[in-house]
Amino acid sequence: MEKVTEVRWHGRGGQGVVTAAKLLAESALEQDKFFQAMPEYGAERMGAPIQAFTRIGDRPIELHCNITNPDIVVVLDQTLLGVIDVADGLADGGVIIVNSSKEPKEIRGTLNIKGGKIYTVDASKIAKETIGKPIPNTPMLGALIKVTGIIDLDNVLQHLEKSFGKKFAQEIIDANINAVKRAYEEVAAG
Repeated sequence: MEKVTEVRWHGRGGQGVVTAAKLLAESALEQDKFFQAMPEYGAERMGAPIQAFTRIGDRPIELHCNITNPDIVVVLDQTLLGVIDVADGLADGGVIIVNSSKEPKEIRGTLNIKGGKIYTVDASKIAKETIGKPIPNTPMLGALIKVTGIIDLDNVLQHLEKSFGKKFAQEIIDANINAVKRAYEEVAAG
């Protein structure tokens, strides 16, 4: 039985959490993988904590629920670390990627966890410098791809161009592609 990789995304309304989960899933489809992407919505408003989920596998995925034991946790807003237990249910040897200028060892101390792998990337800074807005979703996608190898970077970039091409000017598309590439290069291991 092949493994299904489960990703739980944490962020705040307006940071592109749902879009990132969807972009990851749709990029996997382009590699002939099976996927699910779903948000967890409530009466969210801009800035409220939200979650989204992505499953990727080599076989059809028959499980249809939120992810409680993720292999990978992606945190788009480090202020959530003191509000939500983002490591809750993390699989043994799991990965946590945090949007932060801090070193991974500092994040490990904040989370008070011993196992797993912690990575950081200053996705907000990258987004400001490439896109012009502190929306960290596409840089975090780049970091996730680098850390996990879950899907191919070129497929993500091609899908992003195709998907965003329906909604945005080429300048915005290019900025997001640059943000993905930069985070891919700048993510730090701890």
